[in-house]
Amino acid sequence: MKAMIFAAGLGTRLRPITDNMPKALVEVGGKPMLRHVFDALISAGIDEVVVNVHHFADMIEDYLRTNDNFGITVHVSDERSLLLDTGGGILAARKWLDGGEPFVAYNADILSDFSVGEMIRHHNDTGADVSLLVSDRSSSRYLLFVDGCRMRGWKNIKTGEVKPSNLACDTLAPMAFGGVHVISPKIFPLLEDYAANGRAFSITPFYVSVCHRLNIVGYRPDDAYRWVDMGKPESLERARRLLE
Repeated sequence: MKAMIFAAGLGTRLRPITDNMPKALVEVGGKPMLRHVFDALISAGIDEVVVNVHHFADMIEDYLRTNDNFGITVHVSDERSLLLDTGGGILAARKWLDGGEPFVAYNADILSDFSVGEMIRHHNDTGADVSLLVSDRSSSRYLLFVDGCRMRGWKNIKTGEVKPSNLACDTLAPMAFGGVHVISPKIFPLLEDYAANGRAFSITPFYVSVCHRLNIVGYRPDDAYRWVDMGKPESLERARRLLE
C-alpha cells in the first residue's frame, strides 16, 4: 500500500528553529518528525511512500538517502519551484498514488500513536471515498458531519464563516481534523478540475467543495491515543515531554 507524507512546509510557526532546517527534520524523542511518521506508516504495512519537498529540500533528500529510505520504496515529489500545499501536493504526486487501492496522506508534523492500520481497515470496510482522522478536541476551525459521520461542510468558530455558505449547521457535529487521511484514487479527476483555478491549493476547501458528491467520512479510533500537532513551539515541547 502507498502513502504520502507532507514534508514541504515552511514551518513558519517553528521559527527560528526552521530558519536552518525543514520542519520535518526537527527532532522529537531523539528522532526527526519525519522518522516518526515513517515508523507509523511502515508498521501499518505501507511499503511505498511519496515525500514532497520544498523548504531545505536537499536536507530531506540527504536524510532519506542516508537511511536507505527505511528499506521501502520512496519517491520525492519536488516542489522547489512552487510550494503546492496539501491539495496541489497530492495532485502533483498522482503518477505514484493513482492506482487500484486507497492511499494514506499524513502531515509530517503530527505525532500520534493511533493505529494507521485500523484506520485503513475501517476505510475499506465502510467503502468511503475519503476517511479523515477527527476528534472533538478544541479548535478554531471544524469539519461538520451528519449521521454516520459523513462530512457536510466547514466552520470557522472565530469568524463565524461557514462553507458552503448556505449550510444549516444546527444539526451537524463539529469535529477537528487530525492531519491524516485515507483517500481513494477516484478523487483525482475531481482534483484536476479543482486545480483549474491554480496548481497550489489546500485539500480542505477541496473536500468542502466535493463532500456532496463523495462519501467523505470522519474516523474516530476506538482506543484512546495520543495526538500532538508539533508545528508550534509549545506543542513541540509537549510532544517532547510525552516521549520522555
